[in-house]
Amino acid sequence: MALRNASSVKEFILLGLTQQPGLQLPLFFLFLGIYVVSVLGNLGLIVLIVLNPHLHTPMYYFLFNLSFTDLCYSSVITPRMLVGFVKQNIISHAECLTQLFFFAFFVIDECYILTAMAYDRYAAICKPLLYQVTMSHQVCLLMTMGVYVMGFAGALSHIVCMLRLTFCDGNIINHYVCDVLPLLKLSCTSTSINEMVVFIVVGVNVIVPSLTLFVSYTLILSNILSIHSAEGRSKAFSTCGSHVIAVSFFFGAAGFMYLKPSSASVDEEKLSTIFYTILGPMLNPFIYSIRNKDVHLALRKTLMKLRFA
Repeated sequence: MALRNASSVKEFILLGLTQQPGLQLPLFFLFLGIYVVSVLGNLGLIVLIVLNPHLHTPMYYFLFNLSFTDLCYSSVITPRMLVGFVKQNIISHAECLTQLFFFAFFVIDECYILTAMAYDRYAAICKPLLYQVTMSHQVCLLMTMGVYVMGFAGALSHIVCMLRLTFCDGNIINHYVCDVLPLLKLSCTSTSINEMVVFIVVGVNVIVPSLTLFVSYTLILSNILSIHSAEGRSKAFSTCGSHVIAVSFFFGAAGFMYLKPSSASVDEEKLSTIFYTILGPMLNPFIYSIRNKDVHLALRKTLMKLRFA
């Protein structure tokens, strides 16, 4: 089949989260508040990491990238979602594909950043004497480059396959974001290649991080259990607890979305997407900072500098 990059449908209508008129305004203010908290939280964490030299370590380097990714992909999704609560949410074909690209790019990035953070914790707990070599500046840069290359490759593969589709009649997307699966339902040409690409991209970007996370935390747990001191075990668990919560939240919701049972409804799909695209970016700054003494110290130092500036 010849590739097609033209479509008779020039714009789409995003139905949004719900069609109930009485919920539109309350949901608008709810998600506006979530977005503001997400932006302030992630920007605040980025600023703290940049301004405080004692946070210039591999762990906070990856946390910086996580906050940047969360800030970006919540900004790709939430503002467009808010539009749908106050008026008909019309998006052009080009804008829809652009949103899809950056949505896929940052979601895949998040998978691998969380994986890199797990490897960092493994290196710190299981091989502390070699930590400076294992997680050197060059290694961290290479890992970060790998994160963004995987995100770009996955997002680009979806876009290239989308460009071959023709949307003849239907232009109503029953979602609040231009995602792959809702778009495939509107195509009037074969989507078999797209479905295969979705299977491959999702498979690779789930299996590789999942195996790395599983092996890393199996080794970490084994190492922690071998520590004789209760205080030492508690300290080791505390360094991993926040990351385990973030990983469980992200991969649990994302896994349901793309590995869901066929009986799952569209509303369930939307709800699961909210968890890892909107709530996750809001919660991550709190998950990583509430019990983090280094972040508390950085916040106090920054506030004192501002106070006496």
